[in-house]
Amino acid sequence: METIYIPHLLKSLQKKQDIVVDCFIENLDSLTPVRGKIQLRHGGTFLEVIASAETIVTLTCDRCLKQYNYKLIVDTSEIIWLDKESDQDKEYPPEREVALEDLAESLPVNGHFNPQTWLYEQMCLTMPLKQICSNDCQAPSNPNNQQQSLIDSRWSVLESLKDNLGVDQ
Repeated sequence: METIYIPHLLKSLQKKQDIVVDCFIENLDSLTPVRGKIQLRHGGTFLEVIASAETIVTLTCDRCLKQYNYKLIVDTSEIIWLDKESDQDKEYPPEREVALEDLAESLPVNGHFNPQTWLYEQMCLTMPLKQICSNDCQAPSNPNNQQQSLIDSRWSVLESLKDNLGVDQ
């Protein structure tokens, strides 16, 4: 996907551009290409981005540590403000106080929009926080005799002290 020069959207029909997505996205480890579409609309002071896309990724279950396939589906829209002064952010120190109303995505009026980066960010936001392979997934059982063999030998003195004091787990 190529970056879009924002002023060119003003010259297009109805100030819109449709992008068909059928590719692998850099840094997104997916089994299948990301397929879908992105629609950009220039609204004068803002850029409206509407996307619907999907792919399949391999995740690792947080409980049993098995890998499983997960279908990532993005169906979202976002308003990105076009700001003449957003280029001036480089003049400010990296840490500064920001007003609540300034917490919005913005791009320079004469800047570029990278649909691949934007779609990557949306896909990452769609990843499940709890990666569980199924509803009935159980953590692997660890019998008592196996647990004893997993104890680091350097802890044996503390283990013997615990036995002498009669402390249960």
